[in-house]
Amino acid sequence: MEWIEWIENSIGLLFLVCYAYQIFYMGEVLVRKPRQVPRSKKLHRYAFVVSARNEEGVIGGLLDSLFGQDYPRNLLDVFVVADNCTDQTARVCRGKGAHVYERFNKTQVGKGYALDYLFNHMKQDGLFDQYDAFIIFDADNIVDPGYLRAMNDTFDAGYRVITSYRNSKNYDSNWISAGYSLWFLREAKFLNQARMNLGTGCGVSGTGFLVHHDIIQQMKGWKYHLLTEDIEFSVDCAIQGEKIGYCREAMFYDEQPVTFKQSWTQRLRWAKGYYQVLGKYGGGMVRGIFQKRSFTCYDMLMNLFPALVLMLIGLGCSGAQVINAILVGTVPEMIQHVLAFVLNIFRQLYGFMFVMGTLTVITEWKNIHCSAGRKIWSCFTFPLFMVTYVPISIHALFAKVSWQPIHHSINRTAEQIQKVA
Repeated sequence: MEWIEWIENSIGLLFLVCYAYQIFYMGEVLVRKPRQVPRSKKLHRYAFVVSARNEEGVIGGLLDSLFGQDYPRNLLDVFVVADNCTDQTARVCRGKGAHVYERFNKTQVGKGYALDYLFNHMKQDGLFDQYDAFIIFDADNIVDPGYLRAMNDTFDAGYRVITSYRNSKNYDSNWISAGYSLWFLREAKFLNQARMNLGTGCGVSGTGFLVHHDIIQQMKGWKYHLLTEDIEFSVDCAIQGEKIGYCREAMFYDEQPVTFKQSWTQRLRWAKGYYQVLGKYGGGMVRGIFQKRSFTCYDMLMNLFPALVLMLIGLGCSGAQVINAILVGTVPEMIQHVLAFVLNIFRQLYGFMFVMGTLTVITEWKNIHCSAGRKIWSCFTFPLFMVTYVPISIHALFAKVSWQPIHHSINRTAEQIQKVA
């Protein structure tokens, strides 16, 4: 079994080589102040865009936060596509003053198709060209009052795609919601902030991002329809040389799942979507790395491919040792290899994620809205949350996955979220 140990050691070295730049990212963020863009010279006109399916219970809070922006009211509008709704989502949105389009299509299911429908109907009604850019949100989000003014500064600085600071409505619910929350906070702090400081392209994460009018006009709607359309969009931007900016002052809050079943369903879709994006755009990213010398393409490829694949190979090698011990070894040898297998998982995942989670909690302490005890406890539960990605990722390799709605029910204003302790 010496060859298996050699493979394991080689994988560990390759993993370090592939992700050394993210260690550099961490140092960059810890020692350097965030890059500041100048105050905008012009107030642009925006449309907030929301795709909603049976979200009557929470979407009113989002619309209140959008219409309550510290920004001239005549320069913003809200558009909602009520996608295959069977509840009163459309009625609630119209009552709040939003423009609403209702869509019913059981074949083309998903956020990407809903956005495409909305943009094309805006064009047909002569509304599309009234806006300089569109900002996309999910129905369960809550947006800080200063969000749009901060995004306008970054937009006016020349960025045509901008992502923002994704915080959570319910960090305090349980270890599952805290795991999601820490992952997104880590992404904002140690990935997108570092990328912005260094002038490389950032990545869009699901919701809370701006897209220039001309980009949507050029692709004649919204052309991203894989299970993770946000990752697909980010990767395509990298390949096309469209640099995504990051606005850390623009904060919004997202509701996280609280049950493991719901979390498994959502992350299974994400894992399958990553495989889809890799299959469709992997070649383009590799060409971008070598032909265009694009570090952003390398960054996006690393976030899609090697971590999962290398981890699975490493765990497979450990598993092979266990199986070999069971088949030909003694009972003590079997126990020894089983323990080694478990410790290998702990060493590869738990330790690394504990460090990442703890650094995120320390640096983002003031933006995490729960008690000090819960913040500290989440440092220990975050690695466990991430370990559950292993079976999810394996399942996604073989499962047929489709988009499934996630139920939302938490109603909190930005002020109420900030007071949670």
